[in-house]
This record gives sequence, structure tokens and C-alpha cells, in this order.
Amino acid sequence: MEFSINLAAPEKAQAECLVLTVSGKKLPSGLAKLDAASNGWLSALLASGELGEKAGSVLTSHLPGTQTPNDNKLQKLVLLQTGKEVDAAGARKLADVIAKTLVGGKLASAAVWLGGIKDVATDALTAAISQAIVFESYRFTAFKSEPEPASSLARVDYLIAKKADTEAAEAGLARGLAVGHGMNFTRELANLPPNACTPTYLAEEAVKLARHYGMKSTVLDTPELEALGMGSFLSVAKGSVQPPKLITLEYRGGSKTGKPVALVGKGITFDSGGISLKPGEGMDEMKYDMGGAAAVLGTFRAVAELGLPINLVGVIATCENMPAGNASKPGDIVKSMAGTTIEILNTDAEGRLILCDALTYTARFEPEVVIDLATLTGACIIALGHVASGLYANDDGLADALLAAAGNTGDKAWRLPLWDDYQEQLKSNFADVANIGGRPAGSVTAACFLARFTKNYTWAHLDIAGTAWKSGAAKGATGRPVPLLVEYLVQRSVKKAKK
Repeated sequence: MEFSINLAAPEKAQAECLVLTVSGKKLPSGLAKLDAASNGWLSALLASGELGEKAGSVLTSHLPGTQTPNDNKLQKLVLLQTGKEVDAAGARKLADVIAKTLVGGKLASAAVWLGGIKDVATDALTAAISQAIVFESYRFTAFKSEPEPASSLARVDYLIAKKADTEAAEAGLARGLAVGHGMNFTRELANLPPNACTPTYLAEEAVKLARHYGMKSTVLDTPELEALGMGSFLSVAKGSVQPPKLITLEYRGGSKTGKPVALVGKGITFDSGGISLKPGEGMDEMKYDMGGAAAVLGTFRAVAELGLPINLVGVIATCENMPAGNASKPGDIVKSMAGTTIEILNTDAEGRLILCDALTYTARFEPEVVIDLATLTGACIIALGHVASGLYANDDGLADALLAAAGNTGDKAWRLPLWDDYQEQLKSNFADVANIGGRPAGSVTAACFLARFTKNYTWAHLDIAGTAWKSGAAKGATGRPVPLLVEYLVQRSVKKAKK
């Protein structure tokens, strides 16, 4: 799909469909010439009352052939009600409506007039619409004998009135496309069946991504993991015939001496629960237990596409969690890379067992900040549902920056406590720590377990168990929290540039 920024009035649109935003029943002044060119048909349409007054209401109408302005391609008008005031959240909702309308239509080209929304910055508005269109265009077709037809939409033009807005619109377009592409890459990986998206496949995709964008990649196999002393990680993997992988990516867009931000992803490509076997109902969705790893790769793609001037490291621990004669058992004690002994009370609490070794390994990159992403606990879904990701941090500044990014993008997160009081629940009579702390505050104690391995750096944990995918009729990966992470990294790079 092609996108462009055009310095043109709406009556000059060279597209089959024109999207116009209006507030109430009053025709915006910027549409006066278009109305005149259509012999007053546009104002009459607006005055008819067919367009609802609620923000997001849509009225689609074909232009009468005799009233098509100028000799251009215009066949259809889409009127979109903005309501009285539009903030950033409202603009994202309107962008979703535009995307669904255009992608679901049967026309090949569309023009979107940006002049009707003046309360939102041009770059933010263009980014929101572009991201929404790319997101809405995604189809999972890899295993469909008769895949759903792709959208016929091939070109989208943004119409701006001021030359001074061109740079902002182009920046917003680039941002929106990069985030959309990163989200769709994340969704594609996560939606793949677990017999296709194995740890080996995930490693191969990471290497391909690195090669395409000129990044460094490394993949460690079982012998190297054993040499590193990653007994905790390997204890999860040993029940599966699929070999585990530790994947690292290095994007160097910042200064040669600048310390990187590190993203650490949980990559359980299928989670049966191990010996602590999960119920059969809904177990197919445990292919999504690599959502954190997929989001790390999606974020890397977006950052590389944007060419952000930062240094970024990705560390992904990936394996399957399967029951077998040699699988870990409740009561087993394993030793982590950090030397901490862990009593496994529940083999279905495996994410923290692979992440603790990945977090220890990450320290060798001397990161300025570490953020891990994991579909870690069902308890987080009980606490926050499917709206917000759970956020934990050992640094208030990092937490505030991530929450600000969440607010700017609508990729919501909510901070939960990491108080030492909860560490009491992780005590073991036989090892340094137990891998679960019981039912109370399950998401909190999981984060507290990880916190034991992150004391030497600034760290945050995002529990995305409730936000990485949807169930039911709309089952599928969401691509979250790629928008949040990209926004955080963009804002971080802006602050660095100002210093």
C-alpha cells in the first residue's frame, strides 16, 4: 500500500474516495469550494441529518455523476463526525473508524482531508490514521486454503492545507507506518501455530530481521546455555524435543559509547504447563505465550524502520514447556545463571524461570535500562482484565516514562507494587526461593521473583498476559505493547538529542 502527503484542497483530490471530517451539522470553511463544485450537494447532505452527532458516526455516499467536481476520480464521500472537541484519544478512535471504512471498502484509492481536526497535532493525527490502516489491513493467511481476500485499498493520500505542516505530516506518516508494520510482524509470529513457530523458527526470523536491517544477531544453543550455567532456563526446555534458543539482537543507532536500552522477551512457543498440566480448554491459545518475544522483534523492526538514534539490545529466551519423562517436576530444585537455587513448586510458572536467566545474561551488555515483556500470569488478567498491561519497576522515573508512553499511544498500562513485603510469599524451606508465592497477588509475586535478578540495573517488567492476544470470535494477537515501547524509545531519543 502506498501513502503520500499532498498539499492540496479537498476539491482537488485525485482518489476514488474522499474522507471528510466534520463537527456537528456545520460545513467547515475548508470545504466551501468542494461544496460549490458539487452544486451545494455536500452541504445539503450534511443538513439532511443522516450523519449522527456522536463522535465516530459515519455517513458514506456516492457522488451523483453530474456533480463530480473537476473531472477527477472521485466517486464516493465519507463524512466522519468528530464531535465538538477532539483530543489524542479521540483522534485514535476516529483513526480506527477511518481505517475500518477504507479497508473494508472496495475502492483502490482514498484521500483523507486532515483540515477538519484542528485540536490534534498534524504528526499525531497522521501517525494514528496510518497505524490504524496498516493494522486493519492485516490478514493471517499462511494456512488458509481459501484466504480472505485482501483489501483492494492500494493508495492513501493525506490532504493538507499548509506547506508548513508537510514536515510534521511526513514524520507522522513514517511513525504510523513503522509502528503498524512492527505490530503486524508481532501478530504474524504470534498467530502462527506452535508446530510452525518453534524456538528454532523464532531464531531464524530474528536472524532474517537483523540481516535485513543491518543489525547484529546471535543465537545460543543448548551446549552454550549449559556452559553459561542457565540451569533455570534449561529446566523448562528439557521436556520438549524442540531445542531451546537464546536470541540476541543489537541495533546501534546511537553513539558508539552510549549504553543501550535492553528489551527482554519471554518466548515460550507453546506452554502445556509441563507436569503441572493446564486444562485442555483454551490450551491452543498457549501458542501466544511467546507474545513478549514477538513484541521485542516487532519493536526492533519499527525502530530500525524509523532509524531511531538509539542503541537497543534484545534478549529472547525461547523454548517449549512440555510434559515428558525427563521434564521438571514439582519439588525439583534448579540453579539459575546468577547462582540462585529455585524450588519449582509449579512447572506452569515457567516464564519466570527462563526470564531470570535471560535477565542475568542481559547485564553483560551494560544496559542503561532493561524492560522485560512477558505473558507471565493469569493473575494479571484477574487484576486488570484485557485493557491494561501490568507495569512493575524498580525506578520511578522509568515507570513514569513508560506510563506517559502508554497514555500517548492508548496502549494502556497500570503500575502495580513491588514491595518487599510480597517477597515473604516466595520463601522456600529447601532452596533460596520458590518459583510461586501462592494465589494471593500472583502477578505481584511473579514480578518480585524477577526483581531478585535485576538489582544491578534500572528495570521494568510488563505483564502482557491480558493484552497480547484476544480470545473468542476475534481471536488473534494484538501486537501490543509495540506502540508503547516505540513511543517510549522515540521520546527517550528526543530527550537524549536535547542534552
